[in-house]
Amino acid sequence: MPPRSQPWLCWMAIVAFLGAAALRAADDQGRALLGTTAPEWQVQDWLHSPPLKLADLRGKVILVRWWTSPGCPFCAATAPALNDFHQRYRERGLVVLGFYHHKSPAPLQPGHVAAQAKQLGLVFPIATDPGWQTLKQWWLQPAERDFTSVSFLLDKQGRIHHIHPGGEYPLGSKDHQTLQAQIESLLSKP
Repeated sequence: MPPRSQPWLCWMAIVAFLGAAALRAADDQGRALLGTTAPEWQVQDWLHSPPLKLADLRGKVILVRWWTSPGCPFCAATAPALNDFHQRYRERGLVVLGFYHHKSPAPLQPGHVAAQAKQLGLVFPIATDPGWQTLKQWWLQPAERDFTSVSFLLDKQGRIHHIHPGGEYPLGSKDHQTLQAQIESLLSKP
């Protein structure tokens, strides 16, 4: 005699599947990370600045953007907005940082990051994220993501306040305006 069907097991499996899908969809934009304290970054080879540590920047609002090259349309489109944020808000306490993550199969050559940054016109502090250590820890390991060109906005206590999950935010775009409003809000708080 065949085993008896138990419809409630099917319903539980469906509910569990849909629940997992809903949690993944909710985290696609990194919402689960909001309000958490960002871990210390593991970056090296700083440009435009001596080495910076997250712990030393408490009291500052921090915008971290991962970028890769001028050939990346998202990086090229966002570079002017990052420079604008840096120039407009640095005196008020915003620190804009660019973390380079190497995507080429060729080994990273000395001077490559500086040349890429110069081509994009980046004027704020930049570091290299070797092996994508910090990118994985902050963004890629908690969930599967569509982009690696992510931006994190941290409040003055080092907590993740806003995430732009990748792609671009050209000057004047809706995403740029949203990020600018978030920066201004955080800068106005004690």
